[in-house]
Amino acid sequence: MRQLFNVILAAAMLLGLYACTDDTIGVTITDSVSSIIEDSSFVITGHSVHNDRVQMRTSTKMLGALQADGYGSLTASAVTMWMPAANIDTTGVTAELIDSCRLKLRLPYSNGYTGDPQAPMRLDVYGLNQALPTPIFSDFDPTGYYNSDDLLASEPYSPTSGWMEVSTSYVSGTAEYDTVRVISIPMPTQLARDLFNTFVSNPEKFASPRAFADVFPGIYITNSYGSGHVLNIKATEFDVYYRQKGKKDDGTDTVYSRAQSYLASTPEIISDNIIHYDIDDAVTAMVDRGEAVIAAPAGYEVQVRFPIQDIIDKYKANVGINQAIINSLSLELPVSIPETEYNIQPPTYLLMVKTSKKENFINGDSLANNKDSFYAVYDASSKKYVFSGLRNYVLNIINNQGGIATEDDFNFTITPVDVTYYTYPTSYYYSSGTTTTVTKISPMVSRPAIVKLLLDRAKTKITYSKQIVD
Repeated sequence: MRQLFNVILAAAMLLGLYACTDDTIGVTITDSVSSIIEDSSFVITGHSVHNDRVQMRTSTKMLGALQADGYGSLTASAVTMWMPAANIDTTGVTAELIDSCRLKLRLPYSNGYTGDPQAPMRLDVYGLNQALPTPIFSDFDPTGYYNSDDLLASEPYSPTSGWMEVSTSYVSGTAEYDTVRVISIPMPTQLARDLFNTFVSNPEKFASPRAFADVFPGIYITNSYGSGHVLNIKATEFDVYYRQKGKKDDGTDTVYSRAQSYLASTPEIISDNIIHYDIDDAVTAMVDRGEAVIAAPAGYEVQVRFPIQDIIDKYKANVGINQAIINSLSLELPVSIPETEYNIQPPTYLLMVKTSKKENFINGDSLANNKDSFYAVYDASSKKYVFSGLRNYVLNIINNQGGIATEDDFNFTITPVDVTYYTYPTSYYYSSGTTTTVTKISPMVSRPAIVKLLLDRAKTKITYSKQIVD
């Protein structure tokens, strides 16, 4: 019996040795050969189109005026309604105890502006006399929504005039820190007192932005003097400083100094960046030569014709009757950065969306679905954008349209966007980390940007696995 066992073991070892040294592992079992194929022989074409009117879908605001050779002349102002505080502190407080109030503009600390930070400039703040319309676009004319008698504040400003502040927010109990620069603008104390009295007498007016618009429709912020920079304002709020009567631990009367944010500009309310962009002749010349230039905000975007039918036809011809699985489809876009004064950089994000669906995407506040809309992040080290998630796009045409692309499937618009993320902590067994989810994609109005897409060097690559069965 022991001798028979040794014979069986030897035979098993020989079979194992053959399987490990044969170059066609599994052929004798499945009668098939598998291979992975990459093909990037496809050509994408496109051209720039003017896009001087974008719908606002973000609470980010721009303010200022800038003239930059190689880019053009940009002026930006903003209008916004308000999200009121659900509760205002009234315990031990009266309107007479309110001492001051301020409009606060919060900028990213490291890249909150474009241009010369030392350029002397002045801003004016006006109160609106009626609610803003919806939808609202970058070419909105505020005339009739305010008048010169509605001036609330006039203040010199610059990107370096504010102070550094570290704000803290909590997501699922985890503290997240954000360093900002705060530009603080004194506002009329009577405005804060009127808001306090309204809350005491009619708290329902603070229940929603629309109800609050009957009390205070909003503000118009504009650059009234100077040129040299534009600010990227990520948050706007109205803070009130007051005294509160109370008692010490020993029961004696005292007065405390307090502060509260009465109002804030949030993505849920109506706001708008009013953009005037006169494009530089050098940019226009590039476009006239047929070059694919993107300029923001409210400047140029690029329309492309994606070679999806060529990709499908070549894939089918190569696969034939054999089995295959498409692993990925991607578009790699190398870029060059035009020379500009102030070294204006490319957009951080690009959206590629079917041209027929672009307006619905923007108007509907959509997210990329990787079937007819995709986004890419600029890689400064390689100077390129990579749209890596196009697999569902090609599978939809193969599986649901018989592999025949419609005219709608060919035509895409590539446009600059701002992308908002939500990050939350995650934990699995003994490890922990964070997960990031995209919550908003909106037209880019955060800063000036320019880039040229090198479509002649673009790489459209499909990768698939093919199994040849004998």
